[in-house]
Amino acid sequence: MAVAVTEPAAPARVVSARHFVRLKLRVMGNNFRGQGWRIALFVVGVLGGLWFAATGFFLFAAPGLADGDRYALLVAAFGGGLTVLGWLLLPLVFFGVDETLDPARFALLPLSRRTLVTGLFAAALVSVPAVAVLLALSGLVVTAGALGGWSAALVQAVGVVGGLLLCVAAARAVTSAFATMLRSRRVRDLAAVLLAVVAALIAPLQIAATAALRNADWNRFTSVATVVGWTPFGAPWTVGIDVAQGRAWAAPAKLLITALAVLALLAWWSRSLESAMVGAASSGRAPARAETTGTAVTGFFPRALGWLPRDRFGALVVREARYWWRDARRRANLITLAVIGLFVPAMVNLGGSGVLEGEGGFGAPDTSSPLLVSLSMLFVGVLAAVTLANQFGFDGSAYAAHVVAAVPGKVELRARMAAFSLYVLPLVVVVSVVLALILGRPGWIGLTAGSLLATYGAGLAVNTFLSVLGAYSLPETSNPFALNSGAGVARSFLALLSMVASAALAVPMVVAAALLGDAWLWLALPVGAAYGLGAALLGAYLAGDVLDRRQPELLATVTPRR
Repeated sequence: MAVAVTEPAAPARVVSARHFVRLKLRVMGNNFRGQGWRIALFVVGVLGGLWFAATGFFLFAAPGLADGDRYALLVAAFGGGLTVLGWLLLPLVFFGVDETLDPARFALLPLSRRTLVTGLFAAALVSVPAVAVLLALSGLVVTAGALGGWSAALVQAVGVVGGLLLCVAAARAVTSAFATMLRSRRVRDLAAVLLAVVAALIAPLQIAATAALRNADWNRFTSVATVVGWTPFGAPWTVGIDVAQGRAWAAPAKLLITALAVLALLAWWSRSLESAMVGAASSGRAPARAETTGTAVTGFFPRALGWLPRDRFGALVVREARYWWRDARRRANLITLAVIGLFVPAMVNLGGSGVLEGEGGFGAPDTSSPLLVSLSMLFVGVLAAVTLANQFGFDGSAYAAHVVAAVPGKVELRARMAAFSLYVLPLVVVVSVVLALILGRPGWIGLTAGSLLATYGAGLAVNTFLSVLGAYSLPETSNPFALNSGAGVARSFLALLSMVASAALAVPMVVAAALLGDAWLWLALPVGAAYGLGAALLGAYLAGDVLDRRQPELLATVTPRR
């Protein structure tokens, strides 16, 4: 009698964090293969990270090297707190986050939420910014060791590692949650209102802080640093300083605060990450389809844009306008622009004493002048146009429809400018009027509006060229702040190049404000509007010819690689 012998089934391989790290490294290597420009940008990013790490290391190590026990707590609390705050805000405003491992790709795999979050978190630690921050904040270990010996240095080393985990967890949790919020049509308006309120509070807080620092003493600074050291912003960075200064009992409590903060952020990220993967951010029940009347063209043009011509230009403007309102990536840029455009001019022109020391509340500070106002408007105008530096990257492979339809480059670029301006020009009016009223100079509305229009038009001209010549692909993910590996450096480089070139083209407006005096208050608006419109049209005309020749190459560049 034969007995069947069956071999035992092979045990299932347990997926751990190291598998995500290896996968990220392999994907990064594949993305660099045959892409010389990506390798160059990555090398530039590494060199920039090393420069930041070296500079930060010596700044944080300075109190220990100089035997400055008095300043050690100040440097640790304020420097570390600003580092955490930077990891919270900079991905939303400027850099974005690396999405080499798109979480949506794991949606159909049998992975638990804990495994996915742990693995993605470990993969996020393998990045140039994380290594740079770790090296920079290691200067605190030198300070703690110089002031308190090896025990303080060891405790501070644990705190630095915990602080790095806190920074990465905060960046991922905030960007993931904010991306989920922006995809929800119901909370979109609420998000805009909350951001506007936060932006409105930043300038008054900055003015009050500047005025308070003028009369502050070191004892007050030390008291504030002590309070910050007991918050997640400063707790991991001050544990070694506490040991060195005889407060060893505070180290376990602060490390516990750091650990709890990291766990809370990971839990928050886990909830938003799951909703992003399964697409749970829907806006509710789909509305009933209304009965269509008239032609398809009439239904495509909304009532607010009914004045546009029914031709290729008008259709492209409507398409872009819809995308700027509905696409989470584009909408995130619009919200960021609205926030920065409102409070930056107020901070620059009000300085630290104008409102607090001026008579009558909102009197114009002594430091305000047409030249200073023009400079602040130059920054806002440049920032408004920099969003278009990678406008074709938003389309991705969908740009193939434009290539097949043989859309002329001049028409394409003019339509994209017009659609984006539908959202930016109302902001220009608001910023111009509000700033002039805050300064107590209603007669400066023409000055502020003219400077903004000229700089914005010059920025459009510059960014049309950059969008054609320097485009890069964006990952196919619902996170509007996600970037491919190496794209963070490309985004930063393009933004810097755009701002410098746009500012250079807008310099004549600043020179005119400095030389013409009061006459410029009347000439700024018509001259600035004509200058900006002419620059934008000329840029579209010249860049349109380049786009006609580079359509296939541009499509290949912005198409995401799988």
